[in-house]
Amino acid sequence: MTFLEAYAKKQLLKGSINNLIDSMQVVGRKLLDVILPPKCLNCGGRVDRAHNICPECWKELHFLSDPMCTCCGYPFGADLGVNYTVIGDSLCGTCQNMNRAFDLSLSALRYDDNSRRMIIGFKHQDRLEYATYFAKLLKRAGSRFFADSDMIVPVPLHKKRLIKRRYNQSALLSRILAHDIGVAHEPELLIRTKNTPPQDGNLNKRSKNVRGAFKVTRTNREKVKNRTILLIDDVYTTGATVENCAIALKRAGAAKVYVLTIFRVIRPQSPI
Repeated sequence: MTFLEAYAKKQLLKGSINNLIDSMQVVGRKLLDVILPPKCLNCGGRVDRAHNICPECWKELHFLSDPMCTCCGYPFGADLGVNYTVIGDSLCGTCQNMNRAFDLSLSALRYDDNSRRMIIGFKHQDRLEYATYFAKLLKRAGSRFFADSDMIVPVPLHKKRLIKRRYNQSALLSRILAHDIGVAHEPELLIRTKNTPPQDGNLNKRSKNVRGAFKVTRTNREKVKNRTILLIDDVYTTGATVENCAIALKRAGAAKVYVLTIFRVIRPQSPI
């Protein structure tokens, strides 16, 4: 047997083994669905596939889309029932009045009573099964970022809060997303140096709470320099947290910082 024949036989055997493993995984998933029927992540009703929500719950979600602010992603849709002012290059009033450290932020869904139950379960009730579904929403909402992104970085938790919660929900999401789109995952690149209180209040108050709370370690600065960073978080409220993360990344030399979150809190903005 020649070398080429032996190599071809080896590759054929390898392919057959991989096909067998794939088939066994499919059978295993179907068997598991029979024993433990998949349930809607939101209401608990039956669904066809695990880590999903039912059609009725899906209809209650408010997906965000254009037109929106070309910086922070604030939606201008009249169906959201909010007041807005479009100024200049399609910037919302807030972004017109401040220089954002991040280059663009996008969110998948509006944060409301329906979505609140899901995110509370994910963050505080160990409902880690939400991670797969939420990562799928991020993949849909942030597709314009992926080709330009050099690495994916989650918003970090302070070590004290991480010990208490046992996991960083943003890191779970960023790991799945990075794997799915083939972009480097850097969960330790950005660290939280201040154990800030739970965020509440307006933009100024939240900004003061998280000011200087994040930094890029000296050993990671070379990774960041001239790179485009995709920053992942669960909820965009006022933007203070991701803004301060972006400041730390830009100070370390990042060329661009994109922000991608599952949910976006929508509040009426004061006209200018």
